[in-house]
Amino acid sequence: MKRRMSSEFIFQLFALLIAVIVVHAVYVGAIRPAAEVQIQKEMELQASGEDYVPERTIAVVIRDFEQEACFILLLWALAIMGYKGRRTMQEHAILDRRLLDIPEGTSVLPEDAREYSRSLEALPEQEQDFLLPRTLLAALQRFATTGSIQAVSDTVKESCEIESDRLDSELSMVRYIAWAIPSIGFIGTVRGIGDALGQAYKAVEGDISGVTVSLGVAFNSTFVALVLSIIIMFCLHQLQLSQERLVLDSQRYADKRLMRHLVN
Repeated sequence: MKRRMSSEFIFQLFALLIAVIVVHAVYVGAIRPAAEVQIQKEMELQASGEDYVPERTIAVVIRDFEQEACFILLLWALAIMGYKGRRTMQEHAILDRRLLDIPEGTSVLPEDAREYSRSLEALPEQEQDFLLPRTLLAALQRFATTGSIQAVSDTVKESCEIESDRLDSELSMVRYIAWAIPSIGFIGTVRGIGDALGQAYKAVEGDISGVTVSLGVAFNSTFVALVLSIIIMFCLHQLQLSQERLVLDSQRYADKRLMRHLVN
């Protein structure tokens, strides 16, 4: 368990580093140059007094530093959820396997529990760390010790509840990112409005280009942040749904493949 947590932490650090490098490279190489060309063209048309319709291209909308930070956090959150989603899929796959070879109609006594535990202990180390094998092994060990079916039922339920709480707590970083992205968007809004107010004197003199650009920063940052937060929350809820199904299916598996065969 500790080794898995360590490898997951390292994965998250590298995912953040890669997200920063990739997003910043795209911004420096493509998005900001394209946005600057578009903005410069619009300012020249405005200065010449020609009639024109401003274009809200994607490059202009996402060109600022707040939007860049939001995209970095988006990729980081998706990487974290992808890592957890991959493990959840692996644990779902083991539900299709017959981990306990208990023939139909066979009764399992407390002294038989050790024998049936061997198939679980023979699994690869990675699979032994999955929820279902851990739950079944703990249930058999409790049955061998106490001989109580009620104690086994409590063990299965407790293992599943603990796993559910652990999975929920491990998503705290993703929830923080989902909160941080709109906050960064609001920071961009405040910065843009502040810049616009600082250039109000130019608008009074007839030059509204600076005010227009600053207000664009304010509204674009909030727009992008809210859209990205919607994407993260959708993916987060899908991941939580998959994890909840895993816990419920594991508990149902234990009831069907083990509990009903136990006798005192």
